[in-house]
Amino acid sequence: MWIPPLLIIPFLIYNAVAFDLVGNKGLSWAQPVASFNMLSGAVWTLSVADLLVIFALALLLLEGVRTWRAVGSQFSAAIGAAAVFVLYLGEFMFFPAASTSLFFTCMAMSFVDMVSRVVSSRRSREQGMDGEF
Repeated sequence: MWIPPLLIIPFLIYNAVAFDLVGNKGLSWAQPVASFNMLSGAVWTLSVADLLVIFALALLLLEGVRTWRAVGSQFSAAIGAAAVFVLYLGEFMFFPAASTSLFFTCMAMSFVDMVSRVVSSRRSREQGMDGEF
């Protein structure tokens, strides 16, 4: 069973917020979620953007685990990851609401996922482990 790349989830969340699809016009990526007093005396503030990056990093970790554990669907997974990266890249280049460092960071994670899947797909093909080639 083919499962789409998990990094499509931050893409959809970003679009829902950036294009006001969630109905909350006041939500900002810089909006603080929590503040913590550090031992140094500084105050560390966690923003909505920070939460999205942390969530995307966790999904990237899960994608890595899925990539290295998968046996029979390496090629289709690589194509899916490439499609997600192309979505990120196209939106980053053509939509002003996506021209932010947050979106670029998520796009970079999508690129890393795509490259790891392509490398894994090639490795499994060279070892004769993938039935799709």
